[in-house]
Amino acid sequence: MKLVILLALFGVSLAQHNPHTKQGRTAIVHLFEWRWADIAAECERFLAPNGFGGVQISPPNEHIIINNPWKPWWQRYQPIGYNLCSRSGNEDELRDMITRCNNVGVNIYVDAVINHMCGSGGGVGSHSSCGSWFNANNKDFPTVPFSQSDFNDHKCRTGSGNIENYGDANQVRDCRLVSLLDLALEKDYVRGKVADFMNKLIDMGVAGFRVDAVKHMWPGDLSAIYGSLHNLNTKWFSGGSKPFIVQEVIDLGGEAISSREYFNLGRVTEFKYGAKLGTIFRKWDGEKLSYTKSWGEGWGFMPNGNALVFVDNHDNQRGHGAGGAAIVTFWDPKLHKMAVSYMLAHPYGVTRVMSSFRWNRNIVNGKDQNDWMGPPSHGDGSTKPVPINADQTCGDGWVCEHRWRQIKNMVIFRNVVNGQPHSNWWDNQSNQVAFGRGNRGFIVFNNDDWSLEVTLNTGMPGGTYCDVISGQKEGSRCTGKQINVGGDGRAHFKISNRDEDPYVAIHADSKL
Repeated sequence: MKLVILLALFGVSLAQHNPHTKQGRTAIVHLFEWRWADIAAECERFLAPNGFGGVQISPPNEHIIINNPWKPWWQRYQPIGYNLCSRSGNEDELRDMITRCNNVGVNIYVDAVINHMCGSGGGVGSHSSCGSWFNANNKDFPTVPFSQSDFNDHKCRTGSGNIENYGDANQVRDCRLVSLLDLALEKDYVRGKVADFMNKLIDMGVAGFRVDAVKHMWPGDLSAIYGSLHNLNTKWFSGGSKPFIVQEVIDLGGEAISSREYFNLGRVTEFKYGAKLGTIFRKWDGEKLSYTKSWGEGWGFMPNGNALVFVDNHDNQRGHGAGGAAIVTFWDPKLHKMAVSYMLAHPYGVTRVMSSFRWNRNIVNGKDQNDWMGPPSHGDGSTKPVPINADQTCGDGWVCEHRWRQIKNMVIFRNVVNGQPHSNWWDNQSNQVAFGRGNRGFIVFNNDDWSLEVTLNTGMPGGTYCDVISGQKEGSRCTGKQINVGGDGRAHFKISNRDEDPYVAIHADSKL
């Protein structure tokens, strides 16, 4: 009997590693701080037609409101309750967005903040994004309701009540993360409230969750919560499907808590991936692109089946979270396009692309003084819509990296080569590399300070292919470079280091 129960639990946890993307779709995009109405429109007009598998949305539940004109992005990570009204929109708009995205085959993954409520000093007698009253000083959150006994302060053994030593696993999980009120998730009542919140979203049609601040929660508590989650809505997902779980665990090594403690519960964010890839593309610390022949588990990353990977995220593109200055972001567009394309071409992990907004950077002694700034907003603090320009880029402060031709086309590349092995590696022992994905795709990078000219075995069938970086296939012609592959699978590549994008990619569907 014990074996049957163990096997059942093992099956549940493996199911939670599956993002349930529709057939032929693989990549997720994080539309950070977008309004629900804009995400719904984006699913229909851009994400579905270009093969995106899903969207990670910002936390949808009620949160604190900071009274300053730019409303910091991090107020979304300070919950007041589980009512579904945030600065992205109300519950009806959220439901409409989930429905419309599902109807065109684009999944929705919710950023779930369940470790804590708002900061202990946050808003005495204030009102949340839903207009509801709360008192953080008294730990009084009436819309849930949570009160003093639902928090962990009695378990924390530090003088300040905050985490003071990340080498102490008990502190990390039982004390306050930067003064945020730490929920007592060992209590059945608290677990039940969290599960009710997540189940409501599952019933509305979401495909899963990115769970915030996971190393600050005990694996046993999370196991109990995940174990009480509903199966996905059968209107859009096959019967018995478990929600996809990706857990934010910042683990660069050397701390008391390891990402592997959470592998059995769902996928985990592999923060080493973006930190190392940024170092490689920046050519820092003697790193070279040629060293990535063994990229993935060969670099000490977590097992492929447990990893969610990304070049940057909403935290570390602002200089905190993990990875420091090595992280490549939209502020370095040339390197960012190359690094994201490398990630999308490589078979390791489930991939997530970042889609950002600009803010007024103010770097003093290496630190951005404006890293708190919220999304493009009107004078009343409400988030601006995302306008689409004639050239398909975004305006009004929205960056929309996912719409950049090079990244969008590499999302398609990943779909075309899905399931094919990493193959036909070539390098110049420096920063020029090439690799294929079976006989379905091939990519060549030149990140050296000199030109590349070489004839390589692509593994591809003979014919003329459109490079999907400098352009793409439109009808019977290429809008960018053409690559001629001979009957022997070999092709000649010439890439100047001065090219706007010094790399080339071809795939089966870009063949003329």
